Amino acid sequence: MRLRRAIKVLMTSSSLYTLIMTNDFNLHPRLAADTIEVGAWPLCRLLLMKDGRFPWLVLVPQRPQLREIHDLLPADRIQLIEEIARATAAMQQAFRADKMNVAALGNQVPQLHVHVIARFVGDPAWPDPIWSHGPMSALGEAARTERLARLQSLLRD
Repeated sequence: MRLRRAIKVLMTSSSLYTLIMTNDFNLHPRLAADTIEVGAWPLCRLLLMKDGRFPWLVLVPQRPQLREIHDLLPADRIQLIEEIARATAAMQQAFRADKMNVAALGNQVPQLHVHVIARFVGDPAWPDPIWSHGPMSALGEAARTERLARLQSLLRD
């Protein structure tokens, strides 16, 4: 009986849960193809979108088979909001954006992920959503290096 109780306590431990869930996580192939991994925070994998038009991060909760924010456990939902806030603040500071856009659409990629996009008055899509203004523009090596340099210290865990 004591052993069962001890196992139950271990299985409900948030750190053990996180370890198990993170180990079962696989990034959707489309996200893997369209992004560059920047790092990982307690909940989310941080990705830089390979789109030269906009500074753009994607946060992907490292939990298997999630489609919607409400699918997260309550503690993970709180963590997601904190990580979104941290990412938007870092992007705002790094790029001096006029407006930060945050979106969790999932219409083309079913895996739960959140877009954090720095927007500027006069950018190619302003003031419309970025998705209504053509395909991605390749992020060149120099732009990639510059964006990563601006973000690196701000995103470090």
